[in-house]
Amino acid sequence: MAKSTKKKRPVARDPLIARAKKTLKTSKVLKVKKRRKLARPVIAAQPPALSRVAPPLAIGPAAAVLDRLWSVVMGRRSADPAVSHSARLLSRGTAKVAQKFGEEAVECLIEAVAGNRDAVIAESADVLYHLIVLWVSAGVGPNEVWDELKRREGISGIAEKAARVKTLPVAFGLETTKIP
Repeated sequence: MAKSTKKKRPVARDPLIARAKKTLKTSKVLKVKKRRKLARPVIAAQPPALSRVAPPLAIGPAAAVLDRLWSVVMGRRSADPAVSHSARLLSRGTAKVAQKFGEEAVECLIEAVAGNRDAVIAESADVLYHLIVLWVSAGVGPNEVWDELKRREGISGIAEKAARVKTLPVAFGLETTKIP
């Protein structure tokens, strides 16, 4: 057999990027786009209309679920990593926990772009779990996050971000109001 003279494409070094590219290549959105040769992405399905019911976190029980999950993860810090997934993640250090959180977030956004509503729900649960593991690893309690959300409540996102941009460089000892 004659060997092919084609050069192989280099393999992506970051497994997260490789996985995201593979998923995007096989997604329904891109297949539809290629088939129709459109210049912009096609959204496979529109989300169902949302009602004007108060968000669950404003009521409280949903936040209680996250508080309980945080307590469980806190309790698993000293558990055997061979038995507990949370303990295994935490034993690897904050950098690995953050990497895993990032992977889950990318998986969630891929499913959202592909229009897979059920998968977005499942991946969102994974994102929240891994965010809580990250909080535990970084020594952050959910009440600190809830307090920050309450502080921002009623403030325009644009105004809040503008204020943050001006104070962030100062916090790092920089003499500029622009983030480097």
